[in-house]
Amino acid sequence: MTAEPAETKPASRTAGSQTLARGLEVLRAVTAARDGLTVAEAAERIGIHRTIAYRTLNTLADAHMVHRGEDGRYRGSTGLLSLASAAHQSLRAAALPVLTDTADRLGATVALIVREGNDAVALAVVSPTSGTYHVGFSEGSRHPLGRGAAGHAIMASSPALPGEPESVSKARRDGYAETFGEVEPNMYGLAVPVPEKVAGVPACLNIITVRQDLATTAVEPLLEAAARITARLA
Repeated sequence: MTAEPAETKPASRTAGSQTLARGLEVLRAVTAARDGLTVAEAAERIGIHRTIAYRTLNTLADAHMVHRGEDGRYRGSTGLLSLASAAHQSLRAAALPVLTDTADRLGATVALIVREGNDAVALAVVSPTSGTYHVGFSEGSRHPLGRGAAGHAIMASSPALPGEPESVSKARRDGYAETFGEVEPNMYGLAVPVPEKVAGVPACLNIITVRQDLATTAVEPLLEAAARITARLA
């Protein structure tokens, strides 16, 4: 009598998912820490054994996602740049239809601004399709993060930090930031944060205008636009 061959079970779709989830959790913890983490700090932060934290960090280092400094602390490395670029593409794609609608609604140029180092950088800029005039600027334009409504709103999109400027705390409380003449002379700036945990990067929606009335009436439309983008990314 010939024995029946043993049935081969298909591999689990979640095989290795716990390891992947732990690696992502460690990576988030390292990149969220202002000065990186040691193995011991990562283990304590995630709630895992030091040996597991050590192996996970070394795996991330092999993939160039983190780098171990001479001080023994792990920090984000060059491999994160390609991930950031992909995240920016998704954010831009989600935002463009909303920016277009909002620009036409307000009759003003609306921009999606993101943080790059210590700068606020225009990732997407959409001008209205009608109207006699509007203030325009280019994608890729940048200014120091500490100046202007966009910079304040971008910093307000992240969790509060000890000693942060009152302008940032106010923007977080109010849900928007407004300035006059901080980036361009005689220009009003209005910006609404887009939550970093959803956008994947500190970001905001921003308009610059010579009209004080528009800087006031645009608050609600920009808040609605930020909510729409957040929903599209969720």
